[in-house]
Parts: sequence; structure tokens; C-alpha cells
Amino acid sequence: MKTLVVVSHPKINDSQTQQFLLEGAKLQDVTWHHVEELKNIDVEKEQSLLKNHDRIIFQFPLYWYSAPSGLKHWEDEVLTRNFVYGDGDDNLGDKEFGIVVSTGMPLKDFCHGGSENVTIDEIMAPYFAIANRAKMKILPTFTIAQFQYMNESVQMQLLIDYQRYLTQTYPDNLKNRQEWFEREFADRFKDFNDINCNACETILDTFIQRKENIDQLKSTISLIKQGEDD
Repeated sequence: MKTLVVVSHPKINDSQTQQFLLEGAKLQDVTWHHVEELKNIDVEKEQSLLKNHDRIIFQFPLYWYSAPSGLKHWEDEVLTRNFVYGDGDDNLGDKEFGIVVSTGMPLKDFCHGGSENVTIDEIMAPYFAIANRAKMKILPTFTIAQFQYMNESVQMQLLIDYQRYLTQTYPDNLKNRQEWFEREFADRFKDFNDINCNACETILDTFIQRKENIDQLKSTISLIKQGEDD
């Protein structure tokens, strides 16, 4: 699976959040695409980029309940009617669509009765509408609230969750999480080919063994339930 992260931020080099996410997005089969860096939008090239990826992520900070103007300009130029739905071809129909949105407000404020009195998903409705019109599969919104106040431990958890959002198979269940962790750890273990990393190998083997134990436990529970039904 190939993931395209369409990023919009007018001052991305000054954004701690976006620079953090940029490091997290340096994964195999993930393309980071910053729209404000495009001097001229080559519509055919941008559309080809979309068609050549399986998961499309819009990523931006929340500016007055929407994305920065750079993303809107990119949408208006690239997401033409014929490309999205008008030419009879589902150019995006077999793809997944997700949103990574950051905000300086606490997440608790984005609820009915909160200070914002609106949910994040309600704010994201125009983007969901585009994805729905294109017959894309919509993923849950990935919201990052008040990154600047996160301690190192919370940031590291955010990093893992973000990387899973970009590359893990959905739905986000235990099985898909296990497969993602095993694959990612094995891939990164390859970087230690020239280094004695017995501890890394032990961790991977332990993880695999515990995963197999869980699978065996599930099978046992299933057999017990079948016996009860009988």
C-alpha cells in the first residue's frame, strides 16, 4: 500500500507539529507532498500522483474551522469535476481518505456544549463530502490537540499512532495492529545487519510468540463457545 500525505501549512518550517510529523512520515511507501511548495500546479501531474497512491491523507492545522488557503487552492485546481466523478471513471474510488488535523485548542472544547460547540468531524464535513463523491473509503479523523504541551512520552505515543494511521491496514483492530507492529519492527531490524543486536531479535521473537499465544487463546475461546451452543 502506498500513502500520499497532502500537507498544507503556509509556514511549515516554523511549525513544531509539522516538523515532528515530517520525521514520522519517513516510512517506506509514504510520500510527503507539501502544496505550498508548488510554484505552479501541474494538474495532470498532481492527478497522476493521486491515482498512483492507495491512501490519500489531507494534513493541516485548523485555521478558522478549515484548512489553510493553500489546500483550498490545490483542491480547486486538481480535483476537477471530470477527474473526481464526471468522466465515468472512478479515479479515486478504490482509495482510502483520511485527515490529520492539528489544533491549539483542547480536544474537549470540540463538542456540543463546549467552547467551540462543534465537533471536529462536523468541521471536516466538506472534505468528507468530496471523498464520498469520489467513492472513497473514509477513515476516522486523526486529531492532534495542543502538541506544544505534550511531554516526550505522549509525543512518542503520538508518533506511533501517526505512523499506524499512515500505513496500517484498517479497520484499527487488534489483528491489524499486531501485523503492523510485527512488520514495522522486522523492517527496521534490517537496519541493524552490521550491528550485534541480539536484544532486537529477542524482542521481535517475543512479540511473535505472544501474538501466536493470543491467536491460540482466541481459538480456544471459540471452541468453548461452540461447545456451549451445542
